[in-house]
Amino acid sequence: MPAARTVTPDGDVILLVSGESAAARAAAHAQDDELTAVIEITDVAPVSVPHRIRGRAWLAGWLTPVRGDDRAACAALLAERHPVGELLGMSESLDAPYTGRPAWMMLRLEVGEISVDDLWGAEHVDPDDLAAAEPDPIVAHETELLQHLHSAHRDRIGELCGLLGAREAQGMTAVPLSQDRLGLRVRFAGGAAGSFDARFDFPEPVADICGLRRAMHTLFSAASH
Repeated sequence: MPAARTVTPDGDVILLVSGESAAARAAAHAQDDELTAVIEITDVAPVSVPHRIRGRAWLAGWLTPVRGDDRAACAALLAERHPVGELLGMSESLDAPYTGRPAWMMLRLEVGEISVDDLWGAEHVDPDDLAAAEPDPIVAHETELLQHLHSAHRDRIGELCGLLGAREAQGMTAVPLSQDRLGLRVRFAGGAAGSFDARFDFPEPVADICGLRRAMHTLFSAASH
């Protein structure tokens, strides 16, 4: 498992791995772009819910060590996006010359193909779309928000069944499954209808936590009325 990963503006994936890892050893001895690799990413819901895996993604391409002038820039990008623990000073240590086998190695995956299978369906993604994508502004807060909703506002989440129209969800357990700038997804389970997901869209995309609070208040107010 990489200690950290990020995506460059060109759409390459930069991985920080142990110098003793199989990926680091293979990349160090590979010639040019001959080493092909696949990254599998599994997205697991941060709350206890039936069928907890929300999605998987596979990024296939060519793996090479980050060398030369690119090392400092990639190290700074990793440290900027993962400013925790040992990564705080990682840019300086990674910028130093190699002496034997390094404790950490940066690898670059030049992405050639992407497949995604998630709550929205299964499809292929163009690598150029990965390069152009911006992180959802809620992603850094999603785990904490969903856990808070599940532990402190279960009654409010349950009231959202009133917005489902003819679909019967009374008596079912409602668990917040995912949240992003566009809305909230809830999984209903335990009723005669089995289980199903319902998506509750916000009136407009939110840009920050303040906007999210307003959107959630609007959503809960609509459900209570």
